[in-house]
Amino acid sequence: MRTYVVEDSSVIRDNLTEALHENAPIDVVGCAEDERAAVAWLLDPQHACDLVIVDIFLKSGSGLGVLKQIAKLDPSVRRVVLSNHATPEIRAKCVELGADRVFDKSNEIDEMLGYFNRLVH
Repeated sequence: MRTYVVEDSSVIRDNLTEALHENAPIDVVGCAEDERAAVAWLLDPQHACDLVIVDIFLKSGSGLGVLKQIAKLDPSVRRVVLSNHATPEIRAKCVELGADRVFDKSNEIDEMLGYFNRLVH
């Protein structure tokens, strides 16, 4: 599964990429630290992915802005939010903006990896 990661922390991004490679059949095809770069890559017709993983708080812009702007992507592209701020309000807003699932970084990583494995199979 070709995956694009939108995460501003290089440590988290690197750890997430490693966890994805080790625990799910996922190939990270690109990443961005801010909303503008993420949207530019994702809306470029020369790029393709099956899954977008988005954090809420970015270096500039937000994951909510990314979700809003990529609404025109093919509906088969899965949109997953991974955030430390997965409150009920944030979860509802993300789903409203097109997120398929929302996971909390602090305690739902295993759930997220299971979800990705189910998507592939």
